[in-house]
Amino acid sequence: MEIFYERLKECRKTANKTQKQMANLLGVSVRAYQHYELNDREPPLSKAVAIADLFDVSIDYLVGRSDDPKRHYSPLI
Repeated sequence: MEIFYERLKECRKTANKTQKQMANLLGVSVRAYQHYELNDREPPLSKAVAIADLFDVSIDYLVGRSDDPKRHYSPLI
């Protein structure tokens, strides 16, 4: 998830949040959050979903599968 850390940092800065604020919102240590932004560690899926929810973007956008940050919902068939 090489692009994830770039988009995470970009979203955080756009939202005017500090790493400490993000860590508190996600319920992780500041160091754990820093690992996400440094691309040293991938967050668990539950944290990735929480990050997408906090920034109101899609998981696909965060992980680089889409350049469109909007969430698109489609019913399961």
